[in-house]
Amino acid sequence: MRVLFDQGTPAPLREHLPGCEVRTAFEMGWSRLKNGELLAMADHDFDVLVTTDQNLRYQQNLTGRKTALLILPTTSWPRLRSRVADIAAALGGMKAGDYLELP
Repeated sequence: MRVLFDQGTPAPLREHLPGCEVRTAFEMGWSRLKNGELLAMADHDFDVLVTTDQNLRYQQNLTGRKTALLILPTTSWPRLRSRVADIAAALGGMKAGDYLELP
């Protein structure tokens, strides 16, 4: 599974996602793209976009997107570290176009 981390998604999380090829928006040269542009680029190359932008679904039209979206509740790595199993499980169950917000 090809996973893209948006700005704000803690990079250490990538080490806890075995079987996933993880890239960051920064690594792709996409750190300055607006959300709509980032979603369009992700649709070409990635299965899932992991972000902490909880307003994304209100700001963008997500209809017809191929890339699944996983919304994390925080940017804090110490708080997310205890939830890596939940995050990995959520990623493993996602299909094209899915939208999931972790509580």
